[in-house]
Amino acid sequence: MTTIPLSTIDGIARSLRDEVIGLRRDFHAHPELGFEERRTSSVIAGHLAGLGLEVKTGLAVTGVAGLLKGDLPGRTVMLRADMDALPVQELNETEYRSTVPGVMHACGHDGHMAILLGAAKLFSSLRSSLRGRIMFVFQPAEENLGGARVMIKEGLLDDVKPDAAFGLHLISLLPYGYVGTRRGPFMASMDTFTIRIRGRGGHSAMSDGSVDAIALSAGVVNGLQAHVVNGLPEGSRILVNIGTIRGGTAHNIVADLVELEGTVRCLDEEAHSSIRILMEGFLRDHILPRGGDFELVYEEGYPTTANDPSMTDLVFRAAGGVVGAGNAIDLPPSMASEDMSFFLQKVPGCYFFVGAGVDDAAVNTPHHNPRFDIDERALDIGLKVLCAVTADFLGAP
Repeated sequence: MTTIPLSTIDGIARSLRDEVIGLRRDFHAHPELGFEERRTSSVIAGHLAGLGLEVKTGLAVTGVAGLLKGDLPGRTVMLRADMDALPVQELNETEYRSTVPGVMHACGHDGHMAILLGAAKLFSSLRSSLRGRIMFVFQPAEENLGGARVMIKEGLLDDVKPDAAFGLHLISLLPYGYVGTRRGPFMASMDTFTIRIRGRGGHSAMSDGSVDAIALSAGVVNGLQAHVVNGLPEGSRILVNIGTIRGGTAHNIVADLVELEGTVRCLDEEAHSSIRILMEGFLRDHILPRGGDFELVYEEGYPTTANDPSMTDLVFRAAGGVVGAGNAIDLPPSMASEDMSFFLQKVPGCYFFVGAGVDDAAVNTPHHNPRFDIDERALDIGLKVLCAVTADFLGAP
């Protein structure tokens, strides 16, 4: 049984509502890119120190961690929020719009930080009835830079070893009032690749002896995904996407070099290990017989975000108490990626979504959009669920 009832969490969270919204709006107005979150980390560290937590700064350049020790012995739980914004020019006209040209919190990280600071304040007021310890981890550089991996490499999980880890993401695609997650693989791994296709240049009107790298690249674009999928076990969930193509110098010259860049996303770790080999085989069979050559640079990025089943059950239970069992839903897996995955490789835990879609569907925008915004009522739900999960875990015998 938890030592901190949901009614207590609800009451304190209500009193923090305006403060959490204010924090979110302050972070939104002052966004910073990955590994550049200096103002952000200073604000966070100041709040945590003011609550009497043990604070470490400079983790993975700009990351912050605060440790709260309850008065009762028990386990340790890690709560994580990401800090970085995106290189997006905001088009919203709100009073809290970004003050930094070309940089915007277009993915909800401003809300994640505000929720976690709210949780730190809530639990710091309950030390006398708190079992164990809570690590509040503010992680830089989630957006494709792998800040979680850097924090782990620098020893974040070595001195204070958490028994469980939880994190949340505000999601505009899920309506306000809902919380969702799933057991096992929840978000895809994400690797990046570059393919350089070399042909033999020449005059487009006298192309004998030339090898058109653009024509070769067209076959790669059209055939690579199907080849990889067909080479994997049936039902493997994978996406190969080519995002950029660069090649050619003039309209009347046969191109001798084309460069393709893309991503691979996968929800099956066994299939994941075979993808690079399948890609190399396709490129070899398609390009070499036609007189071309290629180079494949393949870099593994984020692993699959896989939720521990028992920790996921705990989230469903806690979320059901906040939003009602019918609004705590089992979601299909997402092909998006998330570097909370690095923490969940080391510590059993659960990553979950909190619905933040605004009521008007006509203006409800997707993440990374210059008009992205959230229904700020979702901050209250996120805070209550995260705290209920934490209290449940630490209160269990």
